[in-house]
Amino acid sequence: MGKIIAVYSMKGGVGKSSLAVNLAHGLAERGLRTLIWDIDAQGAVAFLLGQSGAAAKAKKIFAKDADLAEAIAPTDWQDLDLIAADLSLRHLESDLTDDSPKRLKKILDRLTPDYDRIVVDCPPGLGGISDQIFRAADLLVVPLVPAPLALRTLDQVEEHLAQARGKKAPVVLPVLSMVDRRKALHREVADAHPDWPAIPHASVVEQMGTHQAPLADFAGRSAAAKAVAGVLARVEGAVGREQA
Repeated sequence: MGKIIAVYSMKGGVGKSSLAVNLAHGLAERGLRTLIWDIDAQGAVAFLLGQSGAAAKAKKIFAKDADLAEAIAPTDWQDLDLIAADLSLRHLESDLTDDSPKRLKKILDRLTPDYDRIVVDCPPGLGGISDQIFRAADLLVVPLVPAPLALRTLDQVEEHLAQARGKKAPVVLPVLSMVDRRKALHREVADAHPDWPAIPHASVVEQMGTHQAPLADFAGRSAAAKAVAGVLARVEGAVGREQA
């Protein structure tokens, strides 16, 4: 069965979607059949991959009789498929309030036989949807800016996981995002956590929206692309290299 990699943060604006896209592309480049599923209503993934028209009422996939194949779109990259998001997901938290707490996991269980890796771009926040994500994921990749408040949110997530999931909690991989080593605080946090991968604050990451492509396509030699490759190695080390 394929491995589920959730890219999750309690706060937005931390480079979550760009990291999800780059990781999914990197996995596909390794020859792993990869699906990236965006469940964040902003729909950034499809935009960054140049497929803004891919979603059509993304919420339909959560229906009990949904045809999952209808929601999956191929991308311009080999071995990389997409389930896009749109604004129909903006009330997903409340829409699923009275639904099965395993709905997300059940959908993923139907998808994993066809993919080696599934990368889920999660909406920010801590609530019912995140609990479903925590139940389904094998690995939680948590991008956070190097600041005390961000570190506090990571502590809250890990505490919640310990209480709610215990030994069944997914592995957590913190990733420092948008690191500017010209700032003393950023240097202090990065130096205090040398075992955490760190992605520098770089204009090429923002340019993904202009190129509508992963970093490896147009800035493969950049420091940011090399940092993402380091995150990818840690991801594969955590979930295992075996094929589904």
